[in-house]
Amino acid sequence: MTRSFAAAMRRANRMMRSAGMTQATRSFQQTMAGLMVDSALAPLAALQPKKAKPRKATPLKAKPARTKAPKAGRTLGTVLKQLRAAQPQRSGSGGGTTGRTVTPRTPDGAQYLSRRHHTTAGTRSYRLYLPASQPKRPKGLILMLHGCNQTPDDFAVGTHMNVLAEKHGLAIAYPAQTSGNNAAACWNWFRPGDQKRGAGEPALLASLTRKLTRELGLERDAVFVAGLSAGGAMAAILADVYPDVFSAAGVHSGLARGAARDVLSAMSAMRSGGASGGAATGIAAPSKPLRRIVFHGDSDSTVHPSNAAMIVAGVLGGEAAPTKVTSRSVRGRSYTRSDFAGRDGTVLLELWMVEAGGHAWSGGRAAGSYTDGKGPDASVQMIRFFLAGSPAQ
Repeated sequence: MTRSFAAAMRRANRMMRSAGMTQATRSFQQTMAGLMVDSALAPLAALQPKKAKPRKATPLKAKPARTKAPKAGRTLGTVLKQLRAAQPQRSGSGGGTTGRTVTPRTPDGAQYLSRRHHTTAGTRSYRLYLPASQPKRPKGLILMLHGCNQTPDDFAVGTHMNVLAEKHGLAIAYPAQTSGNNAAACWNWFRPGDQKRGAGEPALLASLTRKLTRELGLERDAVFVAGLSAGGAMAAILADVYPDVFSAAGVHSGLARGAARDVLSAMSAMRSGGASGGAATGIAAPSKPLRRIVFHGDSDSTVHPSNAAMIVAGVLGGEAAPTKVTSRSVRGRSYTRSDFAGRDGTVLLELWMVEAGGHAWSGGRAAGSYTDGKGPDASVQMIRFFLAGSPAQ
């Protein structure tokens, strides 16, 4: 029986919820879970039934091609075949193989440890960077959440966060998502069970952060979280549901908590933006919003740029207006920074929109995946923003 693409998606969702799923259905679920949320998502144009010769990734400065809706009349098997064949989207000067095997260079006296954390919510391995400049008691801790098909090492190299941590005396933790929990190693930001306090991946990541906070002798004011794409979406969730664990969050190319509730709505949110303030899932805005810095490329064809505005609306309300707007250019890339201040004048949220920026870490290093060496350095700006709200060191 033939179905349009949307009908096939709805049918697949119903099948996924049933008790007697077939192997083909499980394969479809795993494929979609991996492809829909980050760099593992091929442009929707790749789902077109027509065949085309492979071509090089579109340069970051180029405008993304307009995506046509998939044609109707294809069977679910055809959709499955095309999804499996779809190649990950690449963008930026660091556009090589995803999840590449790289290890950050560790200076003398510093430590880059491999550990595992066990909780009732699950187990994950993680990397922990301890700076030589502050070996016994770092001045702060940043939990860094990678994107799909990335690894902690790859993410550390691409964001060059360890280098900056050494400069500022910070510890950096890089949890690793597993293919057993998501086919493309994406954090499961779109599942209702992973969007709330006390359960799922948020509980696991908060538990890890609490453990390290105690171990390093830190206070909550010196503990932060940041992430890219699926990792950015999970960072936004942690900021909402664990404000007692983190004092600020950095969201790069991510989505707001509540933007999706399943596979189908996740793809819709990524393609055209999610529901403002989590209205689609009945999620209320936090009563006391956590400080946030948000980066997004205005040419991102993997996670639609409108999701950045959704994050602002979810934190500050739909009528929030910036108190200051600055437009500048750095390394040949223009950007606009909008500051949103609270009643006391303190900046609660910074929104950085990078002109012609794609789905890549702004100012990142080419040795890592999904990085763009042009434009403002997101890592530098996030650390500046984090430490600006910390007690004097």
